[in-house]
Amino acid sequence: MKSLPADGRDDLHCVDLDGLTSARATPLPRCLLPVLENIVVQSLNDDGNAAELAAVAGWSPGDGELVVTLAPNRVMFPDSSGLPALLDLAAARDHAAERGLDPAAIEPVIPVQLVIDHSLIVDSYGRRDAIRINERREFERNRERYAFFKWAEQAFRNLTIVPPGSGIIHQVHLEKLAELIVERDSPAGKLVQAEFVIGCDSHTTMINAIGLLAWGVGGIDGEMAALGQPYSVRIPRIVGVRLKNRLATGAMPTDLVLAITKTLREHDVVGAFVEFFGEGLDHLPVPDRATIANMAPEYGATVGFFPIDAHTLAYLRQSGRPGDHVRLVEAHARATGMFREAGAPDAEYSEVVEIDLAAISPAVAGPRRPQDLVPLAGLKDSFRNSLTAPRAEGGFDVPADEAQKRVALDLHGTRHEIGHGAVTVAAITSCTNTSNPTVMIAAGLLARNAVARGLTVPPWVKTSLAPGSRLVTDYLSELDLMPALEDLGFHLVGYGCTTCSGKSGPIDPAIMEAVADGGLVAASVLSGNRNFEGRIHKSCRANYLASPPLVVAFALAGRVDIDFDTEPLGHDRHGEPVFLHDLWPAPGEIEDRVSRSQNPDRFRSSYASVFEGSPFWTELPSAGGVLFPWDRESTYIKRPPFFELEGDGMPDRIRDGRVLVMAGDFTTTDHVTPSGEILADSLAGRYLVESGVAPKDFNAVTQRRGNHEFMARITFANQRMRNLLVPDKEGGVTRLEPQGDPITIYEAAETMRNDRQTPIVIAGRSYGMGSSRDWAAKGPMLLGVRVVLAVSFERIHRSNLISLGILPLCFKAGETADTLGLSGFETFEFSGIRKALEDGTPVTVTANRNGEEIRFEAVADVASAHERDLLLGGGVFRKLIASMPDAPHSASISDTASTSDSERHAC
Repeated sequence: MKSLPADGRDDLHCVDLDGLTSARATPLPRCLLPVLENIVVQSLNDDGNAAELAAVAGWSPGDGELVVTLAPNRVMFPDSSGLPALLDLAAARDHAAERGLDPAAIEPVIPVQLVIDHSLIVDSYGRRDAIRINERREFERNRERYAFFKWAEQAFRNLTIVPPGSGIIHQVHLEKLAELIVERDSPAGKLVQAEFVIGCDSHTTMINAIGLLAWGVGGIDGEMAALGQPYSVRIPRIVGVRLKNRLATGAMPTDLVLAITKTLREHDVVGAFVEFFGEGLDHLPVPDRATIANMAPEYGATVGFFPIDAHTLAYLRQSGRPGDHVRLVEAHARATGMFREAGAPDAEYSEVVEIDLAAISPAVAGPRRPQDLVPLAGLKDSFRNSLTAPRAEGGFDVPADEAQKRVALDLHGTRHEIGHGAVTVAAITSCTNTSNPTVMIAAGLLARNAVARGLTVPPWVKTSLAPGSRLVTDYLSELDLMPALEDLGFHLVGYGCTTCSGKSGPIDPAIMEAVADGGLVAASVLSGNRNFEGRIHKSCRANYLASPPLVVAFALAGRVDIDFDTEPLGHDRHGEPVFLHDLWPAPGEIEDRVSRSQNPDRFRSSYASVFEGSPFWTELPSAGGVLFPWDRESTYIKRPPFFELEGDGMPDRIRDGRVLVMAGDFTTTDHVTPSGEILADSLAGRYLVESGVAPKDFNAVTQRRGNHEFMARITFANQRMRNLLVPDKEGGVTRLEPQGDPITIYEAAETMRNDRQTPIVIAGRSYGMGSSRDWAAKGPMLLGVRVVLAVSFERIHRSNLISLGILPLCFKAGETADTLGLSGFETFEFSGIRKALEDGTPVTVTANRNGEEIRFEAVADVASAHERDLLLGGGVFRKLIASMPDAPHSASISDTASTSDSERHAC
């Protein structure tokens, strides 16, 4: 330990990281310094892990994978993953009470913050009172959910809730909640330590922009970490991204992050720690860094880390953090080596990727994935080519003679024509970009210039503005840019995660009918981070990510198949063509308004009532007490079944395995568990109707995650899901026999269960990319899935599978289902599983097809002893049950050391 200088305080200390790394010839990557410090601090309370400490302190690029156990200082939830997690804790309390234990012992041991931000749907738009209408509908739909959250906040002492209408979790975290350092007691006095935060949303990485180590995990990992269970992470590589020069005129931070996403996906940084370094950082302020860090899940990294430097301190002061706290952040960062000084020696990395900021040009990403970069100048040709390209090549399979098809559209008595590429949704949304004043002010200025020229948005475009915090509309209003945005239909629809997470709301039925009847490939354009198929809106088959000013431009054009260099956005009042370059604001104009609008007083006033909530929230009645009073008739909130499910730990052999789903490459968690609209003719929709819910009251899939019966039926039921067992159909269907009729995946799982067969999933590369949702593992578990055999897994989903007792197996290098000749209609046997988990030997897989055997080996994708123990024991819920004592105990049901009554451990 060493003393830490601070204003008027002499009791502060920090870990002497210099002493631990003094033998190194080159500096450690700065993203490893908080990891090293965290391991040291853990050792103050117990023996710690000397091997992990030595491995991190001595890390070099040639080392293999690091696996470390860390202790989070906070856990963050959005309501989408927070609801299932808190329901699990409520069910755990019930289970404890039924065994005669103290239910209050189920209590988070570290602070848990939950931001209600994923429940807003764009019902109303294009009018000034849209936000009030949407807010009222939000509370009408989610009354039961919100009442449960209010019960939870009074029931769990360590839980703090940010009510709905305050903003999106990651932007609120960046602008208000993040501390960067924490003080804790130690033998030497007060110890100052860097925060380590896990968030139950994959875009938690946005906070890496200010040097705070954090990443997304599944809700199950989050709830277990909150309860004091060990949290392990694997670090396969540390990739350095050298940034040089500065962005050219006309390029937006959004363009930069889309280029980075494409580059790093091609470099395959899945699971890696990515650290940005180089002189380019001198020209990247925190909001630009936040846009880049936010999309770490899209380029596949665990983190997209920016070290603390002068830009960080400037942002902390600008955002209204107290001066003495900012000075302590700086003192700690300098004393521990976490502070970046321009010109300091570079660390060594596993690999280095170079990105020239000056080479970045305007672009979009789509039509299906964030990494599919399309230069803006080439979008028209790219879209036209994709129309007629085969589905297997990422196309839409439109016959060549229909590529120029036009369809008549009657809207409110006026006749229009639309074709392929018509933009039906244009949304300025998502914390990814609305946290960045440069792009938001650019959008407002472009709108102002368009209105001045008399341009309007075509009526088939649904426009919306859903920023991630109230700060955005505060500065847009002061700069007098809101009127122009509203003139183009970009009225404020609320503060929350909307279109980016599939809650774009209804589209005019006449538009949907024209798109469907004409077989058109309609498009959405949004300033978000996700554009997976079937996510944004069921009528939008092509979806593009773009900067906010480009969202405005595409809305004006009304189509994506436009060449902005040669084709006008429209014509002015005199009939003269107006091009994008005529409207694009000058860099100096943007910079001037950014510098005038971002100040501490605005941040403080915007966040002054962040924990209070609207009258809808404060007046909402809720239950009290330690135990939650379940309503058996509720279709929103049901007691989770995971503590009652029978079954043992992972067996050594699984016989009679049958393929429930056979998926290709890049199957996302959206495919496994969709997040958007609930279709009335789906199995899940019919379940709600049979339960007495009218289709108008369905809400979105995300809001139904408290009902396991519904969620089991929606699993693998994305309308764009492609199960290779039924290659000619999309949606949640499968076949039990090669020539059998398609049936729903839920019904097939029931049949397999009745026939004592074990459902399995076979998949390609990057299985489970996308959101961190634990229901993408809980759903398959409820269907009886015990094994997922894939070419590779995304980090968070792999962890979620393990937590639910589902074995993630990888084909050996160079092998796939295709190379092995697997049709998916074989019966499977997996043997040697327990030995594989204990010592890493391969699992033997035998596939039998009509007496013909295909035998091969697969590798258990397990990172640590903790994960091994979870699989052997049957998952986290069985471990949690096993940790409870058999007799009443008033203080703790944890198998870890208990503490004082004010800091009770659970499980």
